[in-house]
Amino acid sequence: MELIDRALQEGRNRLSEHEAKQILHSRDIPVNEEVEVTSIQELSEAFQSIGFPMVLKACSPDVLHKTEHRLVYVDLRSEQEVYTAFDKLWQAIQEAGGSGSILAGEYIRGDRELMIGLTRDEQFGPCVAFGLGGIFTEILQDVAFRVAPLSRGDALEMMQEIRGRRILEAVRGLPEADMEQLAEILVRMGSLGLEEGRIREVDCNPVILQGSDPVVVDAAIVLQE
Repeated sequence: MELIDRALQEGRNRLSEHEAKQILHSRDIPVNEEVEVTSIQELSEAFQSIGFPMVLKACSPDVLHKTEHRLVYVDLRSEQEVYTAFDKLWQAIQEAGGSGSILAGEYIRGDRELMIGLTRDEQFGPCVAFGLGGIFTEILQDVAFRVAPLSRGDALEMMQEIRGRRILEAVRGLPEADMEQLAEILVRMGSLGLEEGRIREVDCNPVILQGSDPVVVDAAIVLQE
């Protein structure tokens, strides 16, 4: 993959969020629409194309835990809110050394957050992970694993193994999650790990259920030589 080639040539072992999402999109894993911007003109073109509400966030391979560092602005509903958020993010980027850009994307609404990931085990090789997302990933550690490759049946089984599996059901007026689409994402994640040996980890968190449909709104990919 060209993105991975370039990152390794630059001495990086971590992709930016935008790069990670480009790789996921190339594997038909659904991600929120977004563009990378570095100027007011590009920002103006972005919100005219994407529309409101929007989310703006700092984008750099070196920036982790963006929410904790106040490098994410969500549910922006006007041009003024977008411009104000852009100015604050750009100032933070410059103060941090000036390396990076800003992601301007569609704001995905949803009350249920999942995580889908990949880790390369020394003994078993690429393993796919599925569990509760957002802050609950670390707090509850409610995650199921399968060694790649995965069949559709494997994917459906692992989704039923987490303790919080009822989050996938129709509850409190929310529709049932699209289990077939989730299963396909897990299968494709396993294929990605098998076919691209330079990927050590993939972390899609959160994966928001927008109605029934899962959408990756944040992603990280760690590489190995």
